Amino acid sequence: MSSAGSHPKPCGPARGRPRSEAVERAILEGVMKLLEDGVPLAELSIERVARTAGVGKATIYRRWAGKEDLFADVMRAAELPEPELPGTSMRDDLIVLLESVRLRGVASRSSLILYNAHAQMKNSPKVWAAYHANVIAPRRKLSLEVLRRGQRTGELRTDVDLELANDLLVGPMLLRSVLRPELELPEDLAQQIVDTALAGLRPPAGPSGT
Repeated sequence: MSSAGSHPKPCGPARGRPRSEAVERAILEGVMKLLEDGVPLAELSIERVARTAGVGKATIYRRWAGKEDLFADVMRAAELPEPELPGTSMRDDLIVLLESVRLRGVASRSSLILYNAHAQMKNSPKVWAAYHANVIAPRRKLSLEVLRRGQRTGELRTDVDLELANDLLVGPMLLRSVLRPELELPEDLAQQIVDTALAGLRPPAGPSGT
């Protein structure tokens, strides 16, 4: 995610007057307020958003083609910032990446906005597609780059399928944070997952595999 003041540009084409960050922020916060109040996406009309944000409908349509594009930007704005990777080793980078997933799980459990948004987003194919393209896909690309670098540096076996390795690492965290909300998300969970997975993915310790 980008920070509140530097979130990615909305999906809809820009038309008319120059953009105003303050106006866009007010509109995004207006949607967040409605989500926090429990308003379903189906009832989240542009007119209602405009009234909540204190702007005209035309102001919204100059920035977004419709409520699905607007909602996709709201999801990006509500996301936690992307982590800065230390770059010291593949293991260290993977732990930081998984820790960001854990923190998103913690935030989703405690944030009514994120909880409602994620639940409703899956019922809107257009919003889900935009979220996947702008949030999920870049994260996966970064994870694969870290694993690919690990193969080059000898930290990961060269015969490992990187897509599968990524799923082996991210899957347990997603399972615990999304599908099993009754389970705890301890602070050392990312390190546990990475070290457990890498125990079987690293090259042999020596020429004889001992």
